[in-house]
Amino acid sequence: MATKLWDKGYDLNPEIEAFEVGDDVVYDNRLILADVLGSIAHAAGLTKVGLLTRDEFAALRSALAAIAEEAAAGTFRVEPGDEDVHTKIEHALTARTGEPGKKIHTARSRNDQVIVDLRLFLKQEAPRVERAILDCADALLALAERHRLTPMPGYTHMQRAMISSVGVWAGAYLEALLDDLKLLDAALDLNDQCPLGSAASYGVPLPIDRRYVSDLLGFRAPQRNVLYAQNARGKFEAAVVQALSQVMLDLSKLAQDILLFTTAEFGFFTIGAEFTTGSSIMPQKKNLGAMEMLRAKGSVMLAYQQQIMTVLAGLPSGYNMDYQETKRPFIDALDLTARAARVAALTVRNLEPNEQALLAACTPDLFATDAAYELVAEGVPFRDAYRRVGTALETVPPMDPHEQLAKRTHLGTAGDLGLEESARQIAARRERAAARAAAFEAMAERLLAGPIPGLD
Repeated sequence: MATKLWDKGYDLNPEIEAFEVGDDVVYDNRLILADVLGSIAHAAGLTKVGLLTRDEFAALRSALAAIAEEAAAGTFRVEPGDEDVHTKIEHALTARTGEPGKKIHTARSRNDQVIVDLRLFLKQEAPRVERAILDCADALLALAERHRLTPMPGYTHMQRAMISSVGVWAGAYLEALLDDLKLLDAALDLNDQCPLGSAASYGVPLPIDRRYVSDLLGFRAPQRNVLYAQNARGKFEAAVVQALSQVMLDLSKLAQDILLFTTAEFGFFTIGAEFTTGSSIMPQKKNLGAMEMLRAKGSVMLAYQQQIMTVLAGLPSGYNMDYQETKRPFIDALDLTARAARVAALTVRNLEPNEQALLAACTPDLFATDAAYELVAEGVPFRDAYRRVGTALETVPPMDPHEQLAKRTHLGTAGDLGLEESARQIAARRERAAARAAAFEAMAERLLAGPIPGLD
């Protein structure tokens, strides 16, 4: 079994060790590249202030780059006996470089190391999540554009309320996702601060240059207060998960609508059999199981958010091992959102409105409010018009749904959904996600093999 970084000459009770480590190493394998990049930048910082020689830095950098390649190939992995990704990599560096491997932890704690790993991992993964959400937004945009004026009942209190359109329905979820991405932007900005140099919460008595290391890693700034850098662990991740919870709540609501509107009783939409599963006993059944799972995953995401928040509640300042329990829900939340958004996009792209069923559902009572407004147009006060129509609903004349939709020309209605603005936002956000991905890749390439500012 590998020696622990904190080894003091005694063996840890195996059951205690297993309980402390849990399945953390499974998630640590996702952090190998981030740990490598953070370690190269940290070593560069040590070299800049004379705590490592140029030759020692070159040896460490070469070994770390090799570890990144091996991890990508699947030949370097963190195993339960390794304790964590930091221990695994430091032992590998010592075995491969000798003395330099023993020096790299100077001015660093596993506490600030894991935080920078998680923030770098977020930089790497966020564009993937954003693209999945934007794919779903694109699918909703296409549906709204094709069926902007396709009549559809609007509902309140689960009862038919007023005439609406498929375009309004799809556009509502489209705008919801775009707003959710604004919340994600704020959370990503919060996380774009480098904690390295905070060490175990209180800094170190060495003249390290925290801003230099932060710049090497592509952060917008170092996180200033060394104690807050540690206290912010979990808090910053929770902000991301809270934003993703909004995405999942919207997707869960979308899934419920799709489930309802594809039932035989509604029949507003149809979808191919390849998107359904069957029953083990009822031969006729075709179930939209993926939408049921998507509906449930909204609650799963809320559980991730709650897990992080409840772990943090009441913790004293400084590092506490409790923080380890925030890693799994954070990483799982990123993965879940990407998968859920892809499934939602695929489903929306293959939804076909059943215009005959939609028109049949546009019964005369749906136009009661329109009838009241016709009286208003004749000069009748709205309250009087409301009562006249409400007390004689059977006299509401049949109305053409298309004609009534054509009268809705103000912003946000079927006549003016503002889809061009939504399309512009999607395009701009795709560029931003691509820029974030490119910035991470450029930073990684530079640290692994390119010139290091201040050293080369």
